[in-house]
Amino acid sequence: MCGIVGYVGPTLDGKALDVVMEGLARLEYRGYDSAGVALVTDEGIETEKRAGKLENLRVALDLRPLDDSRTAIGHTRWATHGGPTDGNAHPHRGGENDKLALIHNGIIENFHSLKRELLAQGWTFLSETDTEVAAKLVGREFDRTGDLTQAMLAAVQRLEGAFTLLAVHADQPGVVVGARRNSPLVVGLGEGENFLGSDVAAFIGYTRHALELGQDQIVTITPDGYDVIGFDGAPAEGTHYEVTWDAAAAEKGGYATFMEKEINEQPHAVADTLLGRTDESGRLVLDELRISEEQMRAVDKIVVVACGTAAYAGMVAKYAIEHWARIPVEVALAHEFRYADPVVDERTLVVSISQSGETMDTLMAVKHANDLGALTISVCNTHGSTIPRESDAVLYTHAGPEIAVASTKAFLAQITACYILGLYLAQLRGGTYADDAASVMHELQDIPAKISDLLGRMDRVKEIARFMADTRSVLFLGRNVGFPVAMEGALKLKELAYIHAEGFAAGELKHGPIALIDAGQPVFIIVPSPDTPHELHKKVVSNIQEIRARGARTLVIAVDGDEDVVPFADEVIRVPKCSPLLQPLLTVVPLQVFALQLSTAKGLDVDQPRNLAKSVTVE
Repeated sequence: MCGIVGYVGPTLDGKALDVVMEGLARLEYRGYDSAGVALVTDEGIETEKRAGKLENLRVALDLRPLDDSRTAIGHTRWATHGGPTDGNAHPHRGGENDKLALIHNGIIENFHSLKRELLAQGWTFLSETDTEVAAKLVGREFDRTGDLTQAMLAAVQRLEGAFTLLAVHADQPGVVVGARRNSPLVVGLGEGENFLGSDVAAFIGYTRHALELGQDQIVTITPDGYDVIGFDGAPAEGTHYEVTWDAAAAEKGGYATFMEKEINEQPHAVADTLLGRTDESGRLVLDELRISEEQMRAVDKIVVVACGTAAYAGMVAKYAIEHWARIPVEVALAHEFRYADPVVDERTLVVSISQSGETMDTLMAVKHANDLGALTISVCNTHGSTIPRESDAVLYTHAGPEIAVASTKAFLAQITACYILGLYLAQLRGGTYADDAASVMHELQDIPAKISDLLGRMDRVKEIARFMADTRSVLFLGRNVGFPVAMEGALKLKELAYIHAEGFAAGELKHGPIALIDAGQPVFIIVPSPDTPHELHKKVVSNIQEIRARGARTLVIAVDGDEDVVPFADEVIRVPKCSPLLQPLLTVVPLQVFALQLSTAKGLDVDQPRNLAKSVTVE
């Protein structure tokens, strides 16, 4: 959610504000409703903050320029405690004469009791936030110790919850101190300058050298280096790594929006996720897993935990893994998992899916699964993030940075990674399961080209979306793997166009949802291939007839050559043929394009939809 940037550079540089503002701009994709900066100058701490978009902060800085500085922190806030106002925006001040400035991502769960303590000591508060409590607490400790690192250490030992904190102090220019617990923070390592950020996008324009911090660690950066300690005060070490993408990858590349760019990057996202997964004989080799084949063979139950779009990827995975590996799979919403008293043990494999690797609900589910003794595997797009580190193993997607809040290419990459996991489990079981795995893996290699073909067919979908710009409700129907695709299509419209949209299992139609059908009601139907077993194709064609007879406008997504749908469809949107279980990699694409175009026609911001954040890093 919140974007965090910290910078310290050479004494005569004075570019700290520019670096921080550029970092905040690169972090806008995370979602926010206010922004602010703090600089350490010759006059002390100077701050500016404004509710609304980053442009409001820029205007304020133009009207009241801050002094040059080599040390700065910046923040984009998504409101949790207190509304999106100038006063609640970060940074917040603390310490004697307000010499400290602090920014925060996360939620401090015990802030009420800490605030009462501080009020009793005479501290005053100007905001409704839990963050100001942390600022007063760290400021108080600095007044006692005279050292920002020691002040942070003393303060975090009092805090409960999930948080990343960055602080600067007028009496220690050239120093930024950060702390993290269950919330992202990464160090950027430069020459004569160093950086802190919620993710590497914050500083990718300056360095690709990064340091991954562990759980419950404090980092102190100066122009010449850094130091890491644990919350217990003992020296600690981070993990160095190289960022493999550059600043250009976070730009729009000629597209009108990041979402449009990312939809068109999906062939590469799927291809890159498949890359390097097999040896010369075609056998799947998952070196990243770090779990022995013996442990994986012993698995007798799989639970997928995820939220939102990632949960729909998990639902697709359930159908595929159960079919290929014959292992029972459950899909649990991550925020419900640990409250449902789940039945798992050492032979249970808990698969978490998160694009960012920082989704707090999913992280807490993984930790609970670890506590229960289950094996845990993370499907994740972001190297060095928290969920993979908390898991026994990781299966990285390689979709590249996804900037738009509404997920597209990450969704396809997640499905692909889950297919790979299912096929790997099938391979371990041997016999016909292994033969099936080899065959499907071969077909998966053709999918990127089919996605490219499909993207070239989207002109009519765009026309339909523009024509439907005033539509107030859209329904989606699907069966089998088409059901999660239907729900994903509905979610994209909710996220981007702010209209009523629902995805239903087509078999549920006569059990209630058909009452929603009246004249002109638009309904997307994801039709399984005629090759689908159990007569699913015929059943879905019957569903089309049922709603068409009641006046629905039927928008049918069907494979090339399926003529059975034509008499009952107002529009037929064709996708290339493939095996039925692989269809979600194709059938979801027109729904993504439709949501993008309809939202654009309404004049809405598709990259940063209202009230949403890219990474939900609080529960």
